[in-house]
Amino acid sequence: MPVSSTADEQPADDVDGAALPVNELFYSLQGEGKLTGTPSVFVRTSGCNLRCWFCDSYHTSWEPTHATMSVDDIVEEVQSHDDADHVVLTGGEPLIHDDAVPLLEHLDDLGYHTTVETNGTIHRNAPIDLASISPKLASSTPSPEKDPKGDGEWADRHEERRIDLDALGALVDDYNAQLKFVVTGPDDLPEIESLLADVRSTAASRIPDSDVLLMPEGTTRDELDARRNEVAELAMKYGYRYTPRLHVDLWNDAPET
Repeated sequence: MPVSSTADEQPADDVDGAALPVNELFYSLQGEGKLTGTPSVFVRTSGCNLRCWFCDSYHTSWEPTHATMSVDDIVEEVQSHDDADHVVLTGGEPLIHDDAVPLLEHLDDLGYHTTVETNGTIHRNAPIDLASISPKLASSTPSPEKDPKGDGEWADRHEERRIDLDALGALVDDYNAQLKFVVTGPDDLPEIESLLADVRSTAASRIPDSDVLLMPEGTTRDELDARRNEVAELAMKYGYRYTPRLHVDLWNDAPET
């Protein structure tokens, strides 16, 4: 069953036309990035090609759960939230799904602003108003002592897949983009600096420091309390932008936030 969704649980073969595995579909405030505080409808798909040990949507990656929804049904549910002009397609990794494209096209036809939350390893041709790209650093790799399942199965696979410079460059070139890094501590900054240099040399578009956001790792208020000041000071030191996790500050780790 989905963690939280209005979707009916049904096999994909029973859904006509384009469809997606939906883990959550809800109305809330954007909690991260340039649009923090913006009322938005969130469509959270299930399934991911990476396995960050600190994943804040465990039931879309480590133990994927979902219900199948047709694109038409997703759009109908989005439209039921009359006050929302923004839609966030997130996951998991939503761009692993081919039918993310017809969903984005349908939403674009209806005039919605769309943000796609992506790990930056996949590029697709779709109408995306903001590509919120979160490249995964070495500190995200599920080492034996941090593997949520304890079997070490994903460590090498995650490490091999977590950075794709060609995809990152294409996303930056094709869309209005923000690069949002989950920071576990000061040791992450040399890698961020190095990766930014590589992406800047790959992409044709300029990437200003104002489009680079540092976000403290943490899925609960207590975890953020322990890290936010340090990450804010790093943002000031390096000239990047700090982004909170507003939804965690407001609702802690509750679903549908």
